[in-house]
Amino acid sequence: MARTYRALALFLSYPTAETAALMPSAMQVLAAEGIVPPALVRGLAPLARELGQADLYDVQARYVDLFDRSRSLSLQLYEHVHGESRDRGQAMVELLKLYSSHGLELTAKELPDHLPVFLEFLSLRPADEAAALLGQAAHVIEALGERLKKKDSIYAAVFEALVALVESDRNPEALKALLQEPEDNPNDLEALDRAWAEEQVTFGPDKVDCPKAALLSRMKESAA
Repeated sequence: MARTYRALALFLSYPTAETAALMPSAMQVLAAEGIVPPALVRGLAPLARELGQADLYDVQARYVDLFDRSRSLSLQLYEHVHGESRDRGQAMVELLKLYSSHGLELTAKELPDHLPVFLEFLSLRPADEAAALLGQAAHVIEALGERLKKKDSIYAAVFEALVALVESDRNPEALKALLQEPEDNPNDLEALDRAWAEEQVTFGPDKVDCPKAALLSRMKESAA
């Protein structure tokens, strides 16, 4: 098991005072385990400092602008593969079963394909299995990283580190197809309204939401 995946999940979680306090520990884990190349760990230091020390409202606003207001940068992995089709719902059901079979139980408001949740699950698996599972999402992760680089986003460093953890051969054709899709503009409100016209996939009686509080709680318990 590698805590590196959980540390990287922390970088991609919604910024809070609690995540800010955990940033030094996350960097220590990355350096100590050594499965992310040292140069890429150093590349994460500016983001760790900003998430740990900058004005909380500023980093929260940037996070929302990047990941919550843009489908092309969504952290919901299956959003990029299945969109809002029925296939996405079935894929998430299967992912929930996989998590449950290995002891990770999500709350009613956690999406199983949310990248920080997926990374937390990988932190519970043997290293070779975790790398293989991450490889299945490598084309999505690479596409997100490329889009963030185009925006000169400090978050691109997280995706560089994730790509470095993939041991299997990646799928350049799948990556090319994703990068050919148009990128939405979070400041184009009319376009956003059209893009989000469909209701998101839900599970059970409650609408599923981003897994912020529950995920952070588990991270804090692990770090304790």
